[in-house]
Amino acid sequence: MKVDKRKIAWGITGSGEKLTDTVELMHELKEKYKKEFDIRVFISKAGDQVLKYYNLSNELETTFDKTWTEINANAPFLAGQIQLGKFEFLLIAPATSNTVAKISLRIADTLLTNAAIMGQKTSTPIYIMPTDPREGTVVTKLPNGKELELEITKEDAEHVEKLRKMNNTFIFEEPHEIEAIFEKHSNKGS
Repeated sequence: MKVDKRKIAWGITGSGEKLTDTVELMHELKEKYKKEFDIRVFISKAGDQVLKYYNLSNELETTFDKTWTEINANAPFLAGQIQLGKFEFLLIAPATSNTVAKISLRIADTLLTNAAIMGQKTSTPIYIMPTDPREGTVVTKLPNGKELELEITKEDAEHVEKLRKMNNTFIFEEPHEIEAIFEKHSNKGS
């Protein structure tokens, strides 16, 4: 008897922070969980640009059979699929401060913010890896390998804290934590 694989929606926003590590991990998890999960990749408009800057766009599209790039908040119709319970969970990694703020303020005007807010309404687990989890200074790598120092504002950190308190919404900070999410939802973790 053939068992249907459960679908995972993996959203990528327009952040270069932790993007390379996240894409590497996506390859590993696809292989490790290929019998259990069907990973579908949804890329925001800005995410599409950033993936190209980091030379990861083609790699992602050749590794994953099912990748979609945002046309608008309802195309592809991810929110509708989330609403109908077609996905085990929605993972947004990495998530820009813009995406985090919009979800926290209930602004569903992009593919991934619309899907996340719909998931919260329908009890679909939402896992978010914000690029700006706490106030302070961080150093990130640019596509050319150079480092850039950024100041994470109090306001950005407050939006992350607001998300932490929302139903069915789970915040994590590092790509290596994603495997535990898959393990939690796997048949082995059940």
